[in-house]
Amino acid sequence: MDQIANMLISIKNGGLVKKDHIFVPHSKIKENILNVLKNEGFIKTFETTDLGNNKKSLKIVLSFEGKHPHIYSKINNVERVSKLSKRIYVQAKDIKLVKYGKGVVVLSTPKGIMTGKEARKEMVGGEMLFKIW
Repeated sequence: MDQIANMLISIKNGGLVKKDHIFVPHSKIKENILNVLKNEGFIKTFETTDLGNNKKSLKIVLSFEGKHPHIYSKINNVERVSKLSKRIYVQAKDIKLVKYGKGVVVLSTPKGIMTGKEARKEMVGGEMLFKIW
């Protein structure tokens, strides 16, 4: 199973039903992706919780916009680009904008997980993980 896609869909669905927070299983790559999403404003914050028996979980606090009763999730859509069956790699010059700059593309590069904007600035390419807007 694709654990990154499961985490992204859990965040999206949690926002659609207006949950304050969600829990997902812990991994280092998920933690790095959540750092990027936090810096871009798609989530408020996250923290690691210990479940015992050497198991950890990530508590993700979701971010909303608008005023009550018209509260909307900041995440409208998520598209997983590179899948387990087919990996998609791009060079720095081939990284495109998402939804005319309103969205973000997240890449796994030799310098770590970063947005497409940061990757273009650093002139580094990598595996295109997903698009979010």
